[in-house]
Amino acid sequence: MELMKQFSQKYMKDNAPEVHVGDTVRVHIRVKEGSRERIQVFEGTVIAKKHGGIEESFTVRRISYGVGAEKVFPLHAPTIEKVETVRRGKVRRAKLYYLRDRVGKAAKVKENL
Repeated sequence: MELMKQFSQKYMKDNAPEVHVGDTVRVHIRVKEGSRERIQVFEGTVIAKKHGGIEESFTVRRISYGVGAEKVFPLHAPTIEKVETVRRGKVRRAKLYYLRDRVGKAAKVKENL
């Protein structure tokens, strides 16, 4: 068990971003297309966090052109450049899967002031 912990510690980020469920975040991802590399930004609401340690991940949901899109990001992945928190959300659930059924203003999360 200790050997596994040491191995995973080597690949974890030292300054992992602080991400909470309900927050609106802007995730900067390094995308490689052929020989070129660019930064792609995905902005949306964090609807879930899973696991812990090296395999910790969070799910971000956004509505683009009327269609809901969700992406799961591993927190310690080397392809994630940075995670900016746009606004803090006030929620009372660990998973916000109920937002999938809501449209428009009903899908908004209150801001934590």
